[in-house]
Amino acid sequence: MTQDISNRHLARRGFLSLAAGSAFCVLARPAFAVDTIAFGELYSKFGVLGLEYSDKVKGLNGKPVSMEGFMAPPLKAEANFFVLTEIPMALCPFCSSDADWPDNIVVIYLSGKQTFLPGGTRISVDGTLEIGSWTDPETGFLSRLRIRNARFREA
Repeated sequence: MTQDISNRHLARRGFLSLAAGSAFCVLARPAFAVDTIAFGELYSKFGVLGLEYSDKVKGLNGKPVSMEGFMAPPLKAEANFFVLTEIPMALCPFCSSDADWPDNIVVIYLSGKQTFLPGGTRISVDGTLEIGSWTDPETGFLSRLRIRNARFREA
């Protein structure tokens, strides 16, 4: 009988160790896979109709992504968006038409208020990728690539 109680105790202890280890693995894993995109991967070529999205970007449309770059100076302090650039910039690089759209910027729409960082600070942005020309109804700004519901942090 004593050996039976001892065996049950060891079995329970082993189960609890296994359960704790499994819980750690589940908690340590991100909630969803996030693909990283570099600026050089945004477009595949420049053709007669302008820039063409890369296959990678087309495949990630509507999915969670992560990008690193620099925050261009926002137009106003209380803006809910900013422009992510490949290199630090002194001015906001928005353009008036698709034809003028630079291939090294992405508009970032924030999921909530965050304090903007100085322009020369490298940041990492996570959110949902959205492709295609779109004009913001509040500002009239045109974008070809956006990351929505985004959050950023210093990289």
